[in-house]
Amino acid sequence: MKTARPLPDDFRGRPFTIVEATEAGVSPKRLRHRSLSALGKGIRSQNPTPGLPLSVRVRPFIEVNERCAASHLTAAELGSLPARRQKEGPPMYHVIRPEGAAHLNRPHVIVHRMKLYDDEITLLDGIPLTTPERTWLDLAEMLTVDELVVAGDSCVRIPRLEFEGRDLPLCSLGDLQRMIDRHRGKRGIRKAREAIKLIRVGSDSPQESLLRLAIVRGGLPEPELNVPVIDDDGTRHHQPDLSYRKYKIGIEYEGEQHGEEGQIVRDIARSERYSALGWTEVRISNRHMHNDAKAAVAKVRAALVQAGWRPGR
Repeated sequence: MKTARPLPDDFRGRPFTIVEATEAGVSPKRLRHRSLSALGKGIRSQNPTPGLPLSVRVRPFIEVNERCAASHLTAAELGSLPARRQKEGPPMYHVIRPEGAAHLNRPHVIVHRMKLYDDEITLLDGIPLTTPERTWLDLAEMLTVDELVVAGDSCVRIPRLEFEGRDLPLCSLGDLQRMIDRHRGKRGIRKAREAIKLIRVGSDSPQESLLRLAIVRGGLPEPELNVPVIDDDGTRHHQPDLSYRKYKIGIEYEGEQHGEEGQIVRDIARSERYSALGWTEVRISNRHMHNDAKAAVAKVRAALVQAGWRPGR
């Protein structure tokens, strides 16, 4: 077989639909060439695609199927919601179709046919996907309650404009509750009802959410989230990840970046500010989160007791 004619630059190194390639002038003969891999009916690729961004990989699977949108774990990853990522193996994409739509059986696609309203679909970089609140509800089918709380905390958190380019949450607690009320009887709905009682505005990371849940389950008072320390003169200082203002205790979760030299310097300065303000700093790292975070809870409990807290107060 002769060497294939080069594809247009836009189609090299990514999956594409036959429709878009034909519209760009690629001939049917070229689309049948053995240099292209078939990823399902109507989808071709010249090279393996695992290293490409998810949005590039999933786009043709949405475009080739009518009345479909990315959903569940795929929508969560596209929308930067914390959730389980796919394990090793061939890529599988979750898509949703309205109930009553024709059955769809394609490779690489997990199809969910269920009740779906028009206002539960949005666009992200031109890709239809479920809204954050609908994605959260769908995740209840496959996540634990704690994982669902983590995803919910991420939905309702208020981002910082200077760091993220936006200052509005992905959705509100009211939006999540509206999904629960709208889809009574849906698979996972009981888990969603349990999780929404535990979702809080203010958590900036999954680790902070999980730490908060462990603290409360350990019988300790619920801490506040990212509330600034204000001294007696009214000066606003840094914001502990979690805190007890009554007991002047700040809890800081330290991720992997805290081992970097610049971060170490900032952490030392932060500890000095805590001492100067008469506060106690409790530092938690990943090693304290093993075994149901018992070590983390013990550290927080010790600090509370030292500050005068007693169970039942």
